[in-house]
Amino acid sequence: MAILVTSAIGQTAAAHDLIASSPTLSHIVSTGEITIGHRSSEIPFSYLVNGQPTGYAIDLCLNVIEGLEKNLGLNELKVTFVPVTPANRFILVRNGEVDIECGVTTNTPERRRQAAFSYPHFLTATRYVSLAEKQMNSLQDLAGQSVVSTTGTINIAQLNELNRTQGLNISVMLSRDHEEAFSMVASEQASAFVMDDILLAGLVSTATDPTAFRISDATLSSPEPYGLMMPLDDAVFVEQVNKALGDIYQSDTIFTLYEKWFLQPVPPDNHVLNLPLAPELAAIFANPEQHQK
Repeated sequence: MAILVTSAIGQTAAAHDLIASSPTLSHIVSTGEITIGHRSSEIPFSYLVNGQPTGYAIDLCLNVIEGLEKNLGLNELKVTFVPVTPANRFILVRNGEVDIECGVTTNTPERRRQAAFSYPHFLTATRYVSLAEKQMNSLQDLAGQSVVSTTGTINIAQLNELNRTQGLNISVMLSRDHEEAFSMVASEQASAFVMDDILLAGLVSTATDPTAFRISDATLSSPEPYGLMMPLDDAVFVEQVNKALGDIYQSDTIFTLYEKWFLQPVPPDNHVLNLPLAPELAAIFANPEQHQK
């Protein structure tokens, strides 16, 4: 019994030291509240159903919070959701208005100068969607076309780079959000919408006639990882989030969540993405530390 008590005391002291060394954890513990940044329309990762945030990334974050409570011996934390956009997400995390962004932010070298990232939770490549009747599929098919992408995303830089290096004379258009950009393609205001392929698949699946759209085989990027985004220069908080995320990856929970959001009907319209777990993502779940950038 004495050994157990001593061990428990040691764990409590260790947790106290961890919390004290992390500005983010210290604030979370002092307020009893953790703030999650969420998106409004990034199906199936982070979006609203009846005004409530839901999705694969949201479920991951809620499981991570449970892990933090368990690993650090915390009382149940109040979870507050804050809406974020591609344009303001880095600002809100940097300013401390969001503790962890649970959405579809790609982990790139440039972005790691602005924020910290968790282990990857998904891989995606940049493609474009167009009306199927236009029979567009290659990068050359974008030549001379009006092509839209969303403000605040890396996809715009990829589109501009393609335009510059291949001299395609593309007219690049900007949208406020993904839904607006997709609507511009549907209404023929733009010939194509360049974005992460999984987000394009989610938008197409919710269309009245999904067969009216085609996602290109051609890519504008190699597969890149999504990560949960956190404040820069708080290595302790990142470590604890990754510890909780690693526990999820080593259990059946991650496979249950993946099946729920990528292989089963997704609310509110019960469409199915039917996206089996890719070997590359399975390898990340098996050994997340090896794939951390």
